[in-house]
This record gives sequence, C-alpha cells and structure tokens, in this order.
Amino acid sequence: MNVKLNKSDYILLAIYYGISVLMAIYEYIATNADTIEYLLDIPSFVIVDITVICLFLYWLLPDYVINNKKYFHFTFWGLLILILAGFWENLVGYYSGGHDWAKFKYGFQQVINYISNTAQSIGLPFGLLLTKKYYEEQMMISSIKEKQKENELKLLRSQISPHFLFNNLNTLDALIDSDTDKAKEYINRLSLIYRYLIQTKDAEVMELTEEMNFAENYMFLIKTRFGNDYEFTITKNVPLTGKFVPTGAIQTLLENVAKHNRAQHGKTIKAHVTIDEDWLTIINTKSIIKNDQESLGTGLKNLEYRYTLLSDKKPIIQNTAESFMVKIPIIQLSNES
Repeated sequence: MNVKLNKSDYILLAIYYGISVLMAIYEYIATNADTIEYLLDIPSFVIVDITVICLFLYWLLPDYVINNKKYFHFTFWGLLILILAGFWENLVGYYSGGHDWAKFKYGFQQVINYISNTAQSIGLPFGLLLTKKYYEEQMMISSIKEKQKENELKLLRSQISPHFLFNNLNTLDALIDSDTDKAKEYINRLSLIYRYLIQTKDAEVMELTEEMNFAENYMFLIKTRFGNDYEFTITKNVPLTGKFVPTGAIQTLLENVAKHNRAQHGKTIKAHVTIDEDWLTIINTKSIIKNDQESLGTGLKNLEYRYTLLSDKKPIIQNTAESFMVKIPIIQLSNES
C-alpha cells in the first residue's frame, strides 16, 4: 500500500481539521475561554495530530510494518509518540488554562490517559486516510489487472490471426494455373477474412453473426485447399443477434479440425457446427491414424485461457476414438448500464 499523502489526502485533512477547529471554537465560546486558549490550544492540537499522522505514515508504517515486519519496534515507537503527543497537549492545556503547576499530574495513569487521548484525537482522521488509501490502491490494482487482461487478450489474438497465411498462398499459387475463376473467388474470400481480422484485431468479443460469416469464408478456404477431404455443416437453432463469442474462436475450432485430421481411403472428415441458446458446439470425425506431428494444443489452450478472462464458463472438450467435440459458451452481453 502506498501510504504517502497526495493532494487529495491533504484536502481531506484540511476539511476534517477545518470542521474540527470550528467545533473547538464553538466549545470555547460556550465556556468563555480566554484568548490565549484559542491561540495555543487549537493550533497545538492540529499541529500535533498532523505531525503524529505523518510520523506513522512516513516512518513507522513503511519502516517497521510494510517493509520489515518489525512489529515490536512499531509498537514501541508508536506508543512513545502517542505518550509524547499526549503529554505536550496536556502541557499546553495546563499552561493556557492558567492551572496551578503544583497540581500537574504524573504517573502511570497519566501515561495511559496520554495514549488514550492522542489515539482518540488522531483515530478518525487517520482511519479516513488509511481507508481512502486502501480503496485507491484497490482501484489502481483493478486498473492494472484490466490493462493486463487487455494486453493478454491482444497477445492471444495476435497468435491466432496470421497462422494460416503461407498455406493459403501456396494454395492460391496452384489455383492460378489450374482454375482462374476459382483463384479469383479464393482471393476474394481470403481478402474478406483478412479484412475481418484487421477490423477486429482489438475486439475481445464479436457477435455470432459476424463470426459465422467469417467461418463460412474460412470453410471455403479449407474445402478449396483440400477438396473433398472435409465436409462442413452448420445448424442454427436460435437467432444469432445479441450472442457473442471471443473474436476468432470459431477459426480456432475449424483450424483445429483441419490441422489434426486427414481424410483417408476416401473417408471424408465431417465437422458439424451447432448453435444453441448458450453453447456453440463443433464435433468432427477423426482420422484413423494420428498425424506425424503431435499437437501441443496451443490453439485450444489459448481459447480456454481467453474464456477465463472473459467469462465464468469454460469450454467443454470431449475426445473419443471416433470423434472430437468442443463446446464453447456463448457470451451474453448485458444491455444494462
């Protein structure tokens, strides 16, 4: 915790002691106090209180509690400061009130009174300052976490967007020689995909309508590149308006299908996307044999982590011998202010 005083802390102290001074003046007027009591007692209690508060904030708390955990030293010096402050206040009050010095009290009970009186005097302003400092610190931590969250999301998004560029360029190169019209369509779809990636590069979530338009273009690229090796179908059981998923989430799921499965012996890899009220599910058949390169699962791990930053729900993954299924929660954004 940052215990040093800032401008707003001084304003708080000024308001508090301004009110305290007015109350003290009112009491002195009611008791017909002498002028010397106004001139000595009121400035004395303000100066002593602020001095004690500053000693705790700038010296005792940082040196003996926050940094070094020396609680015995903190207690010793804290009590000594309270005793000295209480003694000074009593001394000034005795002098300004014109009391008989022969009756000035000493002893253990007076020491207890000094501690009690000073603690009561500084308790409220000191508590206000510490409470204010605590909430300022919590707000700063919350702001830092939010900024860190945004940076992590942007980092994860940057890991997704350029992943398939070179493979698509190779496919396009082959199409230019063999099927010019298909090449033009491929370029158009590829440009739509990259336009979408550029436009949404800073977006944490995207409406399903936009994501599914992107997904259909992405499916076209996969089918063009691999022919009949893959078959994609989509079932929309609910309207997509007002429903959101992490930006690029569906690309990750489709990319996962194409990356880790290959059609064999004329058997097509089938992937079906189903959109329900709270979940988007993609389930695909699997290759009989594994890929030569084992997957590290980076795409799905990134997607799972993004959900920890965006939602209290997590993706559900089921892997069987015949199929692989991923269910991702649909995010409902509140319209309430």
